[in-house]
Amino acid sequence: MEYNFRSGETMSESLNKLIELAIAEDLDGGVDITSNATIPADQASVAQFVNRQPGVVAGTSVAIAVLNFVGVTNISLLVADGHLVPAGTVILEARGNTRALLLAERTALNFLTHLSGIATETRTWVEAVTGTHCQIRDTRKTTPGWRVLEKAAVRAGGGTSHRFSLSDAALIKDNHIVAAGGVLKAFQLVRKQFPDKEIEVEVDNFEQLHEVLSAKPDLILLDNMSPELCKEAVAMVAGRVKLEASGGITLANALQYAKSGVDYLAVGALTHSAKALDIGLDLKMGI
Repeated sequence: MEYNFRSGETMSESLNKLIELAIAEDLDGGVDITSNATIPADQASVAQFVNRQPGVVAGTSVAIAVLNFVGVTNISLLVADGHLVPAGTVILEARGNTRALLLAERTALNFLTHLSGIATETRTWVEAVTGTHCQIRDTRKTTPGWRVLEKAAVRAGGGTSHRFSLSDAALIKDNHIVAAGGVLKAFQLVRKQFPDKEIEVEVDNFEQLHEVLSAKPDLILLDNMSPELCKEAVAMVAGRVKLEASGGITLANALQYAKSGVDYLAVGALTHSAKALDIGLDLKMGI
């Protein structure tokens, strides 16, 4: 999995800040009392990251970065991101100082379980629309500071990513339309000031859809329309603009929406509601 941090920092700088924050939060200015009391300072062991339930792996690069951060560098990656694995699979194995391994344990697992959960959830949605051309797409409903990681996990699960930030592209929503005085007016204002940026326009009725079609946006978001209305919208647009459906979409009706002919389903639940994949760390002695 590749992470492209877009704030001007390098990937390692941004990721290390997240890891440093997590480790500092765990230690809270002190030491690991339990490990320091029970484990000799020079003891070494093997740590295996093993999933307790089947799922799609994501976030291995982050887990490795956590281990590196605490000084563990002898690591074997056994399962690459994006792979669906059965329960009981050793995802990666690390050899090193026991205290360091246990210091890294919770932070590495927090990243690995959450990101693998997102990838697994995404794979479920992708499989739900199999047989259609529709793609599952994420949103900006992400954990603060984790957006790049979570969107990468969506891609590991077979989904696609929407814009990363407000500065990437324009998405003219209902409140912009109200503030600007109309959907077409809002579109014209964005196009004038940012002529090279992609523009997506949200519409919630056919009057707005008909109005904005003439402006030729890059994408139209059909907000809270039923699958039947989405099908009508697809017929009206007739391939002139790509269409994305959002609102009221569940796993139970995802295929119905996909069969309407829209190009994308926007699913915020991929990142804000995915259940963590159960992964644990098993310590082995005698290396």
